[in-house]
Amino acid sequence: MEKNTYIMEYIHRGKKAQKEFEKYNQEQVDKAVKIVAKVVHDHAEILAKMAVEETGMGIYEDKVIKNRMKAKVIWNNLKGKPSVGIIERNALTGITKVAKPMGVVAAITPCTNPIVTPMSNAMFALKGRNAIIITPHHRAIQCSTATVEMINEVLRKNGFPDNLIQIIIEQSRENTKALISNADVVIATGGMSMVKAAYSSGKPALGVGAGNVQCIIDKDADISDAVPKIITGRIFDNGIICSGEQSVIVPEDSYDEIIEVFKEQGAYYVENEEEKEAIREAIFEKSHMSRHVIGQSVQTIAQLAGVEIPKEARVILVEANGMGTEDILSKEKMCPVLALYKYKDFKEAVEIAHANLEVEGKGHSVAIHSNSIHNIEYAGENLEVSRFVINQTSATSAGGSFFNGFAPTNTLGCGSWGNNSISENLDYKHLINISRIGHFMKDNKVPTDDELWEV
Repeated sequence: MEKNTYIMEYIHRGKKAQKEFEKYNQEQVDKAVKIVAKVVHDHAEILAKMAVEETGMGIYEDKVIKNRMKAKVIWNNLKGKPSVGIIERNALTGITKVAKPMGVVAAITPCTNPIVTPMSNAMFALKGRNAIIITPHHRAIQCSTATVEMINEVLRKNGFPDNLIQIIIEQSRENTKALISNADVVIATGGMSMVKAAYSSGKPALGVGAGNVQCIIDKDADISDAVPKIITGRIFDNGIICSGEQSVIVPEDSYDEIIEVFKEQGAYYVENEEEKEAIREAIFEKSHMSRHVIGQSVQTIAQLAGVEIPKEARVILVEANGMGTEDILSKEKMCPVLALYKYKDFKEAVEIAHANLEVEGKGHSVAIHSNSIHNIEYAGENLEVSRFVINQTSATSAGGSFFNGFAPTNTLGCGSWGNNSISENLDYKHLINISRIGHFMKDNKVPTDDELWEV
């Protein structure tokens, strides 16, 4: 097979930069990581504007918030954490851990997050003293490239090696395939075809699964607190966040009350069968999400469906005609539309969430609004997802925030349920190799056979 010389030039430049960067100490490495975050934070407005104009998706104001907050929360999580040389000495086990780079990282990034995903992947790569080559979505080349160029300008001024962060200008399937086949490790954030290609590259790969966040409102939840959070998550950036709320599962006993709160908060409630079918047909084409609805406003969705909604409507709330395969509304909808389900007891609520996740989104996330530890842990034991977001807006919290312990990221692993290699949020620890030095522990106690096998 003929070598792709265009991509190999990127690889050679990346390897050269990485070998030089590998000699840097922790303070210097953290300075580079901070620069990446600070550039995006300080240019949040212009980068948000470019992203909306180029991709035609999302909301400018939300993208500004996302650019700033992701830069802040990821840097806050990374600063001060050891990633160079000896990072841990454990006297109890006699193990000393030594962190080492993986080399050149290839990152496939999506058009839904064309600024913060390249930013976070670059931060994680540099934290581990790697170089990174980004291949952006073809609908986001300009804004992703502008992001990398802004970062590189500041890195260059601060004396860091050229080509630590590169971005593919000539986008094609052939170039992407060549990149992921020749890098040392691959991160794939985006459509399942790209994730599958990454896992077939012959190199270690870290990918994500499809999102379809099921949101359960428990009987003891504060409805006035839960509903605004759910709507905020569903409409944030016009619904293109993979961790955004997709379906809301509510108690039958307080169904009417909850519907009224949704309406008060700007929801257009659909129970008419003709309108339901019109919305289904607008969102899905041959059982797949239509590209025409992704990241579009609630008014645009209504117009595509031929449904009249009030100008002040913020979200469309559609009562589904069944769970799982019984209604296509159970699938992911990357636009401001929420599917609605009712349950008799919490066990049934979990069954509805399970059925919907079996259709799409298994391994990703579930949001629960509840004050019952028993119910929260029941869901935790019975639903196959990697993260449970409790009493928070999932869209802005599942990927890490100042108010939970999830690692801040834009790449959310979904475990074997979602055909992924990790079941947690991707961060720098997934982009370092660790050597373990095992010391002889002469004073360790060896159990007798009786001690070993006793019941």
